Amino acid sequence: MTSDELEWSRDRRTSFDRVAHTYDARPPYPTELYDLLSLRGVLAPGARVLEIGPGNGVATADLVARGAAVTAVEPGPEMASVLAARLPKVHLHRGTFEEVELPTASFDAVVSATAFHWVEPAVGAAKVADVLVDGGWLALWWGVFGDPRREDPFDDALLEILRVKEPRLIAAGGGFAHHAFDLDGMNAQFAPTGAFGPFEQIVIEWETHDTPEEVRALFATFSPFLALPDDRREELLDDIEMLARERFGGVVTRPCATVLYLARREVRSG
Repeated sequence: MTSDELEWSRDRRTSFDRVAHTYDARPPYPTELYDLLSLRGVLAPGARVLEIGPGNGVATADLVARGAAVTAVEPGPEMASVLAARLPKVHLHRGTFEEVELPTASFDAVVSATAFHWVEPAVGAAKVADVLVDGGWLALWWGVFGDPRREDPFDDALLEILRVKEPRLIAAGGGFAHHAFDLDGMNAQFAPTGAFGPFEQIVIEWETHDTPEEVRALFATFSPFLALPDDRREELLDDIEMLARERFGGVVTRPCATVLYLARREVRSG
């Protein structure tokens, strides 16, 4: 990785604060996800839930609505401010999960919505194991906009543009989708802790039906786009909006997925 590529990667992790007030362009996670978490006992009235990387509260509001007592750890100052204003009852820590001090065995569940890939793997896995109670749940999920397992004509058309104008965005998007579906990688990340058995992977399929303006607003929240220079980003967003309007009749239908990983913390020895 060159120095420019490394800096661009770092910028991606810290870029979301720029869109704290427009991040709602991302659609909410399916109700089916929260129904499943409630059915499994991950969410329950009074459950002590730690959410890692809540952003401005896209998933947090649903956790609270299911009765969870949520503690959130958010590194972005602006995102944290929006979250605090929206959900003042959430106990909010401002900082990264790696650096925030949390008491051992203090949470019934740890969850993260399309955010845990930003946590340093070895530190994050060990810390999750530490803060969960025995038998507590770990639930990590990712929203995938453009399910690579299904036909996606819009993605095919977009790739034509990116190959010419910004090919590194192709690798960035593809890498994320691979990560979201990587069950073996998830098991390997947490295996060294000795605190979890094999993860269960559950895929919830859904679709989006967006106007050109909505497509543009959604892509404007993606970290690879946010890491680009302003003029370059706006040029690509113009192209995306035009593509949606001129080649897709003003409504873009895309296959999406929410990929959920579930595991329980095993009982501590001794």
